[in-house]
Amino acid sequence: MKCDFIDNAPGRGNTASMTTDNKTIIQRALTDLIETGSIEAAEPLLRDDFIHHRPDSTSSTKTEWLAAVQAALTPLAGMQVEVLHLLAEGHHVVLHSRRRLPEGGPEITVVDIWRIDDGLITECWEIIEPAAQASANLTWWEPAEH
Repeated sequence: MKCDFIDNAPGRGNTASMTTDNKTIIQRALTDLIETGSIEAAEPLLRDDFIHHRPDSTSSTKTEWLAAVQAALTPLAGMQVEVLHLLAEGHHVVLHSRRRLPEGGPEITVVDIWRIDDGLITECWEIIEPAAQASANLTWWEPAEH
């Protein structure tokens, strides 16, 4: 897999040390997962009480999330991750990325919001949208035509 970090955020260099450190933790965790294809390097970056939240209101523990990520790494081998924005403020880091499977496979847009306490990832909220369905979601409030 390949991970490209593109920092489009203005004001780079004006961030507090904690914010920079938190961005580095997230960048390192994602890079390690993608480049090694293993959860071993990322696991120590998570607190034992880590919680991962999905848009369907389900949550998973550290052990459950790591098992799900490990199971997905093989089928997603060759995936390219383009990080479009990596923003941080205080204890939170927001990662906006585009992820593509190789050879014209599907593409998704992902927004992850990470919370970090004492140098460890404590919580994550994740939103995933298939790029092919994005236009259908631009007017989600309009009634569906029958």
